[in-house]
Amino acid sequence: MKKQAIGKCPICDSHLNVARLKCKKCDTAIEGDFDLCKFCRLDREQKEFVEVFIKSRGNIKEVERELGISYPTVRSRLEGVIEALGYRPEPVPKVDSETARRRKKVLDALNSGDITAEEAVELLKEHN
Repeated sequence: MKKQAIGKCPICDSHLNVARLKCKKCDTAIEGDFDLCKFCRLDREQKEFVEVFIKSRGNIKEVERELGISYPTVRSRLEGVIEALGYRPEPVPKVDSETARRRKKVLDALNSGDITAEEAVELLKEHN
């Protein structure tokens, strides 16, 4: 198995940079201060998760099955990867129970054919 470069310092957990690049074929070497890609900064478990997630085309059920983990664990690992890549996950807005009840009523009416999709959109806008 081929060795992989680590992306974080094992001492202080800071991001590492590459100082030297070398061509395997002609032995040319370039020295400098090069950043690693964002994905290189993921730990081994996060890289494995991303590989399964991509292979599964983002299908959470397939990720759950292949890794043998629950939906909340998939979500948690995905959030960890998002944060490790330097993005801040958008918080899910909290909805009070009365708003949730009104939204469900609108969606039930749409599902039963009592209102059109356009009417449902308008009603849902009112309930925000």
